[in-house]
Amino acid sequence: MKNDSIIPNNFPAASIDDAWQDVGESFERFCLTAGHAALEAMFEEDTARLCGPRHARAGHRTGYRWGKTSGRLGFHGGKVAVRRPRVRARDGAEIALPSWTAAVREDWLGRWALNLMLINVSTRKFGRAVRLPEGDLPACKGDGTSKSAASRRFVALSAARMAGWMGADLAALDLLVIQIDGLHIGTDHVMVAALGIDADGNKHPLALVDGATENTVTVQALLDDLIERGLDPTICRLFIVDGAKALTRAITNTFGKHTPIQRCQIHKARNILERLPETLRPAIRRALRQAWELSDADKAERLLRNLARRLDQEGHGVARSILEGINEMLTVTRLGLPDELRRSLACTNIIENMMGTVRRVTRNVKRWRNPAMARRWTAAGMLEARKGFRRLKAYRQLPVLKAALAAHQARHAVDNQVEPDSNAA
Repeated sequence: MKNDSIIPNNFPAASIDDAWQDVGESFERFCLTAGHAALEAMFEEDTARLCGPRHARAGHRTGYRWGKTSGRLGFHGGKVAVRRPRVRARDGAEIALPSWTAAVREDWLGRWALNLMLINVSTRKFGRAVRLPEGDLPACKGDGTSKSAASRRFVALSAARMAGWMGADLAALDLLVIQIDGLHIGTDHVMVAALGIDADGNKHPLALVDGATENTVTVQALLDDLIERGLDPTICRLFIVDGAKALTRAITNTFGKHTPIQRCQIHKARNILERLPETLRPAIRRALRQAWELSDADKAERLLRNLARRLDQEGHGVARSILEGINEMLTVTRLGLPDELRRSLACTNIIENMMGTVRRVTRNVKRWRNPAMARRWTAAGMLEARKGFRRLKAYRQLPVLKAALAAHQARHAVDNQVEPDSNAA
């Protein structure tokens, strides 16, 4: 005997017929009418469950019917009027229909507003973006598509998401690498952000703080926030920075002077080449690349020192720039990482990519009212960038980094024990 595989249709037949008649005129109208039919069926089902069958007198009832009322639900980023039954309890109190409560709680309008503003649709064009210009559901007053309504929803939802993200526990993340960088928002705000890479090669936006400048105090506040949220400061990790001294100072103050810090080689090369004549730049670029691609850190350091000595003799004045932070430029080489992993972790390209998304998301903002607004937009851009993150290209080689960091920590732990003993003697 075959089982009946036909799914029963509980939708009102008249509404469905109307919807099919409308599909030839407007697919948008068809979707709206069909959606109304589904909602009506859900409302009637909830009402029957609470009040029993219509006109029936027997059976247990939680409440009784009390006519109908109209409300507004999100549709295509705006609002449409929907009729629903009202139910009252025996004591006269209103009973909310579960289906109506769930539909209102979805907050489609907030998600529409957040998504469109993240892809650079301005609030003035919000109504046009969610309604077809030639459609028969035009934007009208009070439907939630005005620029002020869209802005309020973006503020509310972006603030809620930022609070949830910045309060998340970091203890469960096995982070091996942390990149830190700053970004200017407008003319008065500086945002310092952190991004982590775990042992599986996945990338995680970690934290965000604001300050007047990218100074040690601002970076220290960022690191303190990471530790308060579960980042273990006793575990050795690789930090990658763009070369700002405030970043290095705050990292060593928090995690110890032996913490491995890699300075971005791309930023370093750019700073050196911009001070040289055009005729010298190709040769110096090749020399720098040759030094950074060597797997022997001592040979790479000798090559850089020879380059600095030669340029100093020629009177170009960039020797000090080459030698400044030379140990931090070769950290990934000293850790003995494979070539592919070393290239991925020798620069701040990963966090720079995330900052590029923040710049794209915020490019329509013309007036930054306060630091809270700058934080909210920056956090929204970082979370938007997370959607496009891919696993680190050299993720299969990350166990080498983990072993190298453990060996580095063990070696300097012994040095720290020997140093106090020698001082005492």
